[in-house]
Amino acid sequence: MPLDETDRRILRAWQAHPDAKVAEIADLVGLSHTPCWRRMRKLEEAGVVRGKALLLDAKRLELGVSVFARLRLRQHDEETLDAFEAATRERPEIVECFSMSGESDFLIRVVVKNVDDYEVFLKKTLLHLPGVASVDSSFALKCVKMTAELPI
Repeated sequence: MPLDETDRRILRAWQAHPDAKVAEIADLVGLSHTPCWRRMRKLEEAGVVRGKALLLDAKRLELGVSVFARLRLRQHDEETLDAFEAATRERPEIVECFSMSGESDFLIRVVVKNVDDYEVFLKKTLLHLPGVASVDSSFALKCVKMTAELPI
């Protein structure tokens, strides 16, 4: 779906104010309610807007440890890759998973309560995901920036 500047203004306003009503977004972008609502609906139907999320504070939920793990697979056939990707989607501790170029095949971010919980997760889960040959883990010291807003 080609986006014009009005669509981009709507998306920027909507990202910045996800709880805003259509009328508020319309005011922010200089449209009347109905045309703004139509464009917002069209953006959702086209899949530009994939969904809405509630951002939670992991530390306040006692999930204060973020681990970035680089995984290498033993083999790279379609069946193994599909099985690995499906398995990562099933684990709530894995909050992000990226297929990578370079030394690692995948980069995942795991959120857990503490280092001991990560050790258990590593031994009992990560090392047993389909095709995993090795895992190299790095612990985040602090989060400097985290956003879901895209630079549109």
